[in-house]
Amino acid sequence: MWRHILYWCVHILIWAGFWTFSQNSFFRNLFHMLLWLPVFILYSYPISYLAVPQLLLKGKFTSFVAVILCWGVAGWFINYLFRTYIFIPAQEALDLKNIAKGGWVPGSFLCMTTSAGATAILVLFKHWMIKQQQWMQSEREKATAELQLLKAQVHPHFLFNTLNNIYAFSLENSPKTPGLILKLSSLLSYILYDCKADEVLLEKETGIMKDYIDLEKERYGNKIEISWSVEGDIKDKHIAPLLMLPFLENAFKHGTSEQLDKPWLNVDIAVKQNTLRCKIANSKNEFVPNSSNGIGIENVKKRLAFLYPEKHELKMNDEGNFFVVSLLINLKNQRTTDIFSKNFLPVVENVAS
Repeated sequence: MWRHILYWCVHILIWAGFWTFSQNSFFRNLFHMLLWLPVFILYSYPISYLAVPQLLLKGKFTSFVAVILCWGVAGWFINYLFRTYIFIPAQEALDLKNIAKGGWVPGSFLCMTTSAGATAILVLFKHWMIKQQQWMQSEREKATAELQLLKAQVHPHFLFNTLNNIYAFSLENSPKTPGLILKLSSLLSYILYDCKADEVLLEKETGIMKDYIDLEKERYGNKIEISWSVEGDIKDKHIAPLLMLPFLENAFKHGTSEQLDKPWLNVDIAVKQNTLRCKIANSKNEFVPNSSNGIGIENVKKRLAFLYPEKHELKMNDEGNFFVVSLLINLKNQRTTDIFSKNFLPVVENVAS
Protein backbone atom coordinates (compact mmCIF):
# COMPACT_ATOMS: atom_id res chain seq x y z
CA MET A 1 0.00 0.00 0.00
CA TRP A 2 2.78 2.41 0.91
CA ARG A 3 4.49 1.78 -2.43
CA HIS A 4 1.25 2.59 -4.25
CA ILE A 5 0.73 5.77 -2.20
CA LEU A 6 4.31 6.85 -2.88
CA TYR A 7 3.94 6.15 -6.59
CA TRP A 8 0.78 8.26 -6.98
CA CYS A 9 2.25 11.12 -4.93
CA VAL A 10 5.25 11.23 -7.25
CA HIS A 11 2.96 10.89 -10.27
CA ILE A 12 0.76 13.88 -9.48
CA LEU A 13 3.76 16.01 -8.44
CA ILE A 14 5.42 15.36 -11.80
CA TRP A 15 2.29 16.25 -13.76
CA ALA A 16 1.65 19.35 -11.63
CA GLY A 17 5.16 20.53 -12.37
CA PHE A 18 4.80 19.67 -16.07
CA TRP A 19 1.63 21.71 -16.57
CA THR A 20 3.15 24.68 -14.70
CA PHE A 21 5.16 25.48 -17.82
CA SER A 22 2.02 26.02 -19.88
CA GLN A 23 -0.80 27.07 -17.59
CA ASN A 24 -1.73 28.01 -14.01
CA SER A 25 0.52 27.88 -10.96
CA PHE A 26 2.06 24.74 -9.50
CA PHE A 27 -0.40 24.59 -6.59
CA ARG A 28 -3.38 25.13 -8.88
CA ASN A 29 -2.17 22.28 -11.08
CA LEU A 30 -1.55 20.17 -7.99
CA PHE A 31 -5.15 20.73 -6.95
CA HIS A 32 -6.31 19.67 -10.41
CA MET A 33 -4.21 16.50 -10.26
CA LEU A 34 -5.66 15.63 -6.84
CA LEU A 35 -9.15 15.95 -8.30
CA TRP A 36 -8.18 13.70 -11.19
CA LEU A 37 -6.38 11.14 -9.02
CA PRO A 38 -9.39 8.80 -8.55
CA VAL A 39 -9.84 8.73 -12.34
CA PHE A 40 -6.16 7.92 -12.87
CA ILE A 41 -6.37 5.04 -10.40
CA LEU A 42 -9.65 3.62 -11.69
CA TYR A 43 -8.46 3.88 -15.28
CA SER A 44 -4.98 2.42 -14.68
CA TYR A 45 -5.53 -0.56 -12.40
CA PRO A 46 -7.84 -2.61 -14.65
CA ILE A 47 -5.13 -2.53 -17.34
CA SER A 48 -2.28 -3.27 -14.95
CA TYR A 49 -3.90 -5.98 -12.84
CA LEU A 50 -6.40 -7.53 -15.25
CA ALA A 51 -5.46 -6.99 -18.90
CA VAL A 52 -1.69 -7.37 -18.47
CA PRO A 53 -1.58 -10.54 -16.30
CA GLN A 54 -4.66 -12.24 -17.80
CA LEU A 55 -4.04 -11.44 -21.46
CA LEU A 56 -0.59 -10.06 -22.29
CA LEU A 57 1.43 -12.36 -20.02
CA LYS A 58 -0.55 -15.36 -21.18
CA GLY A 59 0.19 -14.69 -24.84
CA LYS A 60 -3.30 -13.49 -25.80
CA PHE A 61 -1.95 -10.54 -27.75
CA THR A 62 -4.94 -10.01 -30.05
CA SER A 63 -7.34 -9.92 -27.12
CA PHE A 64 -4.99 -7.59 -25.25
CA VAL A 65 -4.82 -5.10 -28.14
CA ALA A 66 -8.60 -5.23 -28.55
CA VAL A 67 -9.12 -4.57 -24.84
CA ILE A 68 -6.66 -1.66 -24.89
CA LEU A 69 -8.42 -0.07 -27.87
CA CYS A 70 -11.82 -0.46 -26.23
CA TRP A 71 -10.47 0.87 -22.97
CA GLY A 72 -9.03 3.86 -24.82
CA VAL A 73 -12.48 4.70 -26.21
CA ALA A 74 -13.93 4.25 -22.73
CA GLY A 75 -11.26 6.61 -21.43
CA TRP A 76 -12.48 9.27 -23.83
CA PHE A 77 -15.99 9.08 -22.34
CA ILE A 78 -14.65 8.92 -18.79
CA ASN A 79 -12.62 12.04 -19.45
CA TYR A 80 -15.63 13.89 -20.87
CA LEU A 81 -18.00 12.88 -18.06
CA PHE A 82 -15.55 13.63 -15.27
CA ARG A 83 -14.67 17.10 -16.57
CA THR A 84 -18.27 18.01 -17.25
CA TYR A 85 -19.95 16.70 -14.10
CA ILE A 86 -17.28 16.64 -11.40
CA PHE A 87 -14.17 18.63 -12.26
CA ILE A 88 -15.84 21.85 -13.42
CA PRO A 89 -18.57 21.85 -10.70
CA ALA A 90 -15.88 21.33 -8.04
CA GLN A 91 -14.02 24.43 -9.24
CA GLU A 92 -17.21 26.44 -9.40
CA ALA A 93 -18.11 25.41 -5.86
CA LEU A 94 -14.74 26.64 -4.66
CA ASP A 95 -15.22 29.84 -6.66
CA LEU A 96 -11.87 29.50 -8.43
CA LYS A 97 -10.77 31.87 -11.15
CA ASN A 98 -9.92 30.68 -14.63
CA ILE A 99 -12.29 27.77 -14.42
CA ALA A 100 -11.52 25.10 -16.98
CA LYS A 101 -13.99 24.60 -19.79
CA GLY A 102 -16.14 21.50 -20.02
CA GLY A 103 -15.86 18.73 -22.54
CA TRP A 104 -12.98 16.57 -23.64
CA VAL A 105 -9.46 18.00 -23.28
CA PRO A 106 -6.37 16.27 -24.74
CA GLY A 107 -4.20 17.20 -21.75
CA SER A 108 -6.27 15.36 -19.18
CA PHE A 109 -6.64 12.35 -21.48
CA LEU A 110 -2.85 12.31 -21.87
CA CYS A 111 -2.49 12.17 -18.09
CA MET A 112 -4.94 9.26 -17.94
CA THR A 113 -3.24 7.20 -20.62
CA THR A 114 0.23 7.95 -19.23
CA SER A 115 -0.89 6.84 -15.79
CA ALA A 116 -2.19 3.56 -17.20
CA GLY A 117 0.95 3.00 -19.27
CA ALA A 118 3.31 3.73 -16.39
CA THR A 119 1.57 1.37 -13.99
CA ALA A 120 1.42 -1.34 -16.66
CA ILE A 121 5.18 -0.98 -17.26
CA LEU A 122 5.86 -1.27 -13.54
CA VAL A 123 3.75 -4.43 -13.31
CA LEU A 124 5.60 -5.91 -16.29
CA PHE A 125 8.94 -4.99 -14.72
CA LYS A 126 7.96 -6.60 -11.43
CA HIS A 127 6.84 -9.73 -13.28
CA TRP A 128 10.16 -9.81 -15.15
CA MET A 129 12.12 -9.45 -11.90
CA ILE A 130 10.20 -12.32 -10.32
CA LYS A 131 10.87 -14.49 -13.36
CA GLN A 132 14.55 -13.56 -13.21
CA GLN A 133 14.61 -14.46 -9.53
CA GLN A 134 13.00 -17.83 -10.25
CA TRP A 135 15.39 -18.46 -13.15
CA MET A 136 18.45 -17.63 -11.05
CA GLN A 137 17.17 -19.86 -8.25
CA SER A 138 16.69 -22.72 -10.69
CA GLU A 139 20.19 -22.17 -12.09
CA ARG A 140 21.63 -22.25 -8.59
CA GLU A 141 19.79 -25.46 -7.82
CA LYS A 142 20.92 -26.95 -11.13
CA ALA A 143 24.54 -26.03 -10.46
CA THR A 144 24.35 -27.45 -6.94
CA ALA A 145 22.84 -30.69 -8.22
CA GLU A 146 25.51 -31.02 -10.90
CA LEU A 147 28.29 -30.35 -8.40
CA GLN A 148 26.92 -32.98 -6.05
CA LEU A 149 26.72 -35.43 -8.93
CA LEU A 150 30.27 -34.69 -10.02
CA LYS A 151 31.54 -35.04 -6.48
CA ALA A 152 29.68 -38.33 -6.06
CA GLN A 153 31.34 -39.60 -9.23
CA VAL A 154 34.82 -38.71 -7.94
CA HIS A 155 34.46 -40.62 -4.67
CA PRO A 156 33.75 -44.14 -6.02
CA HIS A 157 36.40 -43.73 -8.71
CA PHE A 158 39.04 -42.93 -6.10
CA LEU A 159 37.91 -45.60 -3.64
CA PHE A 160 37.87 -48.28 -6.31
CA ASN A 161 41.59 -47.88 -7.02
CA THR A 162 42.55 -47.56 -3.34
CA LEU A 163 40.64 -50.72 -2.37
CA ASN A 164 42.35 -52.58 -5.19
CA ASN A 165 45.72 -51.67 -3.69
CA ILE A 166 44.76 -52.88 -0.22
CA TYR A 167 43.24 -56.03 -1.68
CA ALA A 168 46.58 -56.85 -3.30
CA PHE A 169 48.34 -56.60 0.09
CA SER A 170 45.69 -58.71 1.81
CA LEU A 171 46.24 -61.52 -0.70
CA GLU A 172 49.91 -61.58 0.34
CA ASN A 173 48.99 -61.53 4.07
CA SER A 174 51.21 -58.49 4.46
CA PRO A 175 51.61 -57.18 8.05
CA LYS A 176 51.24 -53.69 6.60
CA THR A 177 47.58 -54.36 5.76
CA PRO A 178 46.17 -53.05 9.12
CA GLY A 179 48.10 -49.79 8.72
CA LEU A 180 46.85 -49.40 5.19
CA ILE A 181 43.28 -50.03 6.33
CA LEU A 182 43.74 -47.34 9.00
CA LYS A 183 44.86 -44.85 6.36
CA LEU A 184 41.93 -45.84 4.19
CA SER A 185 39.65 -45.30 7.18
CA SER A 186 41.02 -41.78 7.46
CA LEU A 187 40.36 -41.22 3.76
CA LEU A 188 36.81 -42.55 4.08
CA SER A 189 36.13 -40.30 7.04
CA TYR A 190 37.39 -37.34 5.03
CA ILE A 191 35.23 -38.21 2.03
CA LEU A 192 32.08 -39.06 3.96
CA TYR A 193 32.13 -36.15 6.39
CA ASP A 194 34.60 -33.38 5.51
CA CYS A 195 33.83 -33.36 1.79
CA LYS A 196 30.15 -32.61 2.45
CA ALA A 197 31.21 -29.02 2.98
CA ASP A 198 31.66 -26.70 0.02
CA GLU A 199 35.22 -26.03 1.14
CA VAL A 200 37.77 -27.75 3.34
CA LEU A 201 41.02 -26.65 4.90
CA LEU A 202 43.85 -26.77 2.39
CA GLU A 203 46.04 -28.28 5.11
CA LYS A 204 43.68 -31.22 5.46
CA GLU A 205 43.36 -31.68 1.70
CA THR A 206 47.14 -31.90 1.33
CA GLY A 207 47.27 -34.29 4.27
CA ILE A 208 44.85 -36.62 2.49
CA MET A 209 47.00 -36.45 -0.63
CA LYS A 210 50.03 -37.44 1.45
CA ASP A 211 48.10 -40.42 2.88
CA TYR A 212 47.20 -41.46 -0.64
CA ILE A 213 50.84 -41.30 -1.68
CA ASP A 214 51.77 -43.43 1.34
CA LEU A 215 49.21 -46.03 0.32
CA GLU A 216 50.57 -46.17 -3.20
CA LYS A 217 54.18 -46.13 -2.02
CA GLU A 218 53.58 -49.27 0.01
CA ARG A 219 52.46 -51.02 -3.15
CA TYR A 220 55.50 -49.93 -5.15
CA GLY A 221 58.06 -50.25 -2.34
CA ASN A 222 61.53 -49.15 -3.40
CA LYS A 223 60.63 -49.33 -7.07
CA ILE A 224 59.41 -45.75 -7.15
CA GLU A 225 61.07 -42.44 -6.29
CA ILE A 226 58.67 -39.90 -4.82
CA SER A 227 59.32 -36.24 -4.09
CA TRP A 228 56.78 -34.36 -1.94
CA SER A 229 57.06 -30.62 -1.25
CA VAL A 230 54.69 -28.15 0.41
CA GLU A 231 55.72 -24.48 0.61
CA GLY A 232 54.06 -21.38 1.96
CA ASP A 233 51.42 -20.91 4.60
CA ILE A 234 48.66 -23.41 3.89
CA LYS A 235 46.94 -22.92 7.25
CA ASP A 236 43.58 -21.13 7.34
CA LYS A 237 43.29 -21.48 3.57
CA HIS A 238 40.22 -23.13 2.07
CA ILE A 239 39.65 -25.02 -1.15
CA ALA A 240 36.92 -27.12 -2.70
CA PRO A 241 37.53 -30.78 -1.77
CA LEU A 242 39.09 -33.36 -4.07
CA LEU A 243 40.36 -31.01 -6.77
CA MET A 244 44.01 -32.11 -6.69
CA LEU A 245 43.70 -35.73 -5.64
CA PRO A 246 42.38 -37.05 -9.00
CA PHE A 247 45.51 -35.74 -10.75
CA LEU A 248 47.64 -37.57 -8.22
CA GLU A 249 45.59 -40.71 -8.74
CA ASN A 250 45.94 -40.31 -12.51
CA ALA A 251 49.72 -40.02 -12.17
CA PHE A 252 49.91 -43.41 -10.44
CA LYS A 253 47.33 -45.19 -12.55
CA HIS A 254 48.36 -44.10 -16.05
CA GLY A 255 51.95 -43.02 -15.47
CA THR A 256 54.18 -44.83 -13.02
CA SER A 257 52.26 -48.12 -13.13
CA GLU A 258 52.80 -48.39 -16.90
CA GLN A 259 56.54 -47.74 -16.77
CA LEU A 260 59.00 -50.64 -16.88
CA ASP A 261 62.05 -48.69 -15.69
CA LYS A 262 62.31 -47.01 -12.32
CA PRO A 263 59.31 -44.67 -12.08
CA TRP A 264 59.28 -41.32 -10.31
CA LEU A 265 56.74 -38.81 -9.08
CA ASN A 266 57.16 -35.17 -8.05
CA VAL A 267 54.46 -33.25 -6.19
CA ASP A 268 55.04 -29.55 -5.48
CA ILE A 269 52.37 -27.53 -3.65
CA ALA A 270 52.90 -23.87 -2.83
CA VAL A 271 50.75 -21.00 -1.62
CA LYS A 272 51.84 -17.46 -2.30
CA GLN A 273 49.66 -14.37 -1.89
CA ASN A 274 46.47 -16.46 -1.79
CA THR A 275 47.40 -18.25 -5.02
CA LEU A 276 47.67 -22.00 -4.85
CA ARG A 277 50.09 -23.70 -7.21
CA CYS A 278 50.00 -27.44 -7.53
CA LYS A 279 52.42 -29.15 -9.90
CA ILE A 280 52.37 -32.92 -10.34
CA ALA A 281 54.91 -34.55 -12.66
CA ASN A 282 55.27 -38.26 -13.21
CA SER A 283 57.41 -40.49 -15.38
CA LYS A 284 55.73 -42.61 -18.03
CA ASN A 285 56.40 -44.89 -20.93
CA GLU A 286 57.26 -42.63 -23.85
CA PHE A 287 55.08 -44.61 -26.23
CA VAL A 288 52.06 -44.88 -23.89
CA PRO A 289 50.02 -41.66 -23.61
CA ASN A 290 49.15 -40.50 -20.12
CA SER A 291 45.36 -40.35 -19.91
CA SER A 292 43.98 -36.89 -19.27
CA ASN A 293 40.35 -37.65 -20.12
CA GLY A 294 39.37 -40.15 -17.44
CA ILE A 295 36.23 -39.86 -15.37
CA GLY A 296 38.03 -38.27 -12.42
CA ILE A 297 39.93 -35.72 -14.54
CA GLU A 298 36.87 -34.67 -16.55
CA ASN A 299 34.90 -34.19 -13.33
CA VAL A 300 37.65 -32.02 -11.86
CA LYS A 301 37.62 -29.83 -14.98
CA LYS A 302 33.87 -29.34 -14.67
CA ARG A 303 34.07 -28.61 -10.95
CA LEU A 304 36.84 -26.07 -11.52
CA ALA A 305 34.69 -24.36 -14.14
CA PHE A 306 31.76 -24.25 -11.70
CA LEU A 307 33.61 -23.29 -8.54
CA TYR A 308 36.45 -21.08 -9.80
CA PRO A 309 35.29 -19.44 -13.03
CA GLU A 310 38.11 -17.32 -14.42
CA LYS A 311 39.94 -17.92 -11.12
CA HIS A 312 41.95 -20.94 -12.12
CA GLU A 313 44.39 -22.17 -14.75
CA LEU A 314 44.89 -25.83 -15.59
CA LYS A 315 47.62 -27.12 -17.90
CA MET A 316 48.31 -30.77 -18.73
CA ASN A 317 51.32 -31.52 -20.94
CA ASP A 318 52.52 -34.85 -22.27
CA GLU A 319 56.28 -34.51 -22.73
CA GLY A 320 56.86 -38.03 -24.01
CA ASN A 321 58.65 -39.74 -21.15
CA PHE A 322 56.92 -37.72 -18.45
CA PHE A 323 53.57 -35.99 -17.86
CA VAL A 324 53.03 -32.66 -16.07
CA VAL A 325 49.90 -31.19 -14.51
CA SER A 326 50.02 -27.56 -13.40
CA LEU A 327 47.07 -26.11 -11.52
CA LEU A 328 46.75 -22.51 -10.32
CA ILE A 329 43.79 -21.41 -8.19
CA ASN A 330 43.14 -17.97 -6.80
CA LEU A 331 41.94 -18.67 -3.26
CA LYS A 332 41.40 -15.00 -2.43
CA ASN A 333 37.74 -14.25 -1.59
CA GLN A 334 36.75 -17.60 -3.03
CA ARG A 335 34.06 -19.21 -0.95
CA THR A 336 32.15 -21.72 -3.01
CA THR A 337 28.88 -20.93 -1.24
CA ASP A 338 28.09 -18.87 -4.33
CA ILE A 339 29.09 -15.21 -3.97
CA PHE A 340 26.46 -14.20 -6.52
CA SER A 341 23.56 -15.62 -4.50
CA LYS A 342 24.78 -13.93 -1.31
CA ASN A 343 25.26 -10.45 -2.72
CA PHE A 344 23.07 -9.89 -5.77
CA LEU A 345 20.13 -12.23 -5.30
CA PRO A 346 18.85 -10.58 -2.06
CA VAL A 347 18.69 -7.26 -3.94
CA VAL A 348 16.62 -8.90 -6.68
CA GLU A 349 14.34 -10.50 -4.10
CA ASN A 350 13.74 -7.15 -2.39
CA VAL A 351 12.92 -5.42 -5.67
CA ALA A 352 10.64 -8.26 -6.77
CA SER A 353 8.76 -8.21 -3.48
